[in-house]
Amino acid sequence: MINSFVEKLKLIDVEVELILNYPWIYLSKVNGNKVRETFMADHGFTAFLMTWDDKHKWTDRKKVFEIIRIYR
Repeated sequence: MINSFVEKLKLIDVEVELILNYPWIYLSKVNGNKVRETFMADHGFTAFLMTWDDKHKWTDRKKVFEIIRIYR
């Protein structure tokens, strides 16, 4: 799911960098711009959460795309 998310964004010229700190996956950069907002964490913008069976779920899809629009 996350790989397809990144690949689909590349198709519209949006480059994202994600950082993993189990079980959180943070949206770190969008088109080289560092994301400074925090969401569901004190030190990063949490875009996804990993579950124990190695699946991923969105934290708040609408909020993630709002941040992407701001930083692109």
